[in-house]
Amino acid sequence: MFYWLMKNIVVGPILKGIFRPWVSGASKIPTQGGVILASNHLSFIDSVFLPLCIDRNMVFLAKSEYFTGKGLKGLLTKWFFLGTGMLPMDRSGGKASEAGLNTGLQVLAEGRILGIYPEGTRSPDGKLYRGRTGIARMVLEAKVPVIPVAMIDTEKVMPIGSKLPKIRRIGIIFGEPLDFSRFEGFEEDRFILRAITDEIVYELAGLSGQEYEDVYASSKRNR
Repeated sequence: MFYWLMKNIVVGPILKGIFRPWVSGASKIPTQGGVILASNHLSFIDSVFLPLCIDRNMVFLAKSEYFTGKGLKGLLTKWFFLGTGMLPMDRSGGKASEAGLNTGLQVLAEGRILGIYPEGTRSPDGKLYRGRTGIARMVLEAKVPVIPVAMIDTEKVMPIGSKLPKIRRIGIIFGEPLDFSRFEGFEEDRFILRAITDEIVYELAGLSGQEYEDVYASSKRNR
């Protein structure tokens, strides 16, 4: 109920009225059943506008730090993220990352929509970067379709490091569903996982028009 109120009554109408997002291809999202929306990641606001611009409710796995802040600001941040359909995920690796994977699988098993950023983090410069293979493993274990999603111009509204957004239109393009059922049973094959991930990222490049660089975004940022 809290998520519905935030999306449809409180946050959603205000943000859509201000930024007037345009959407193409949303009808490609199945009306029911588990599905992964695999999106490029240009800005913090990607995780806000994508859920607001589709009819079905969806879940993103967000950094656990967003939910553990102190004081009033921390509480408001936690409420905002929960209200926009996000769940905390520990990204420290090992058992913590495995728990995040299991959370995502549970969301899909419940017939819900799960949002994933194959790049793993925001692009530092607007380019599209190499995907992490965790998405491929989740696709094969959950046996659900993947819909590539291109966020357009969100980095111009709220670049990395900015505290307040600029007022301008953004766009969201949904691609054709991708079916990887032909790889069923290869969940532990790293070559298959890489091939699936690369295919998803290739589709994102075609939708978004971004230049692709074959390194991880996190490595580029650390440089």
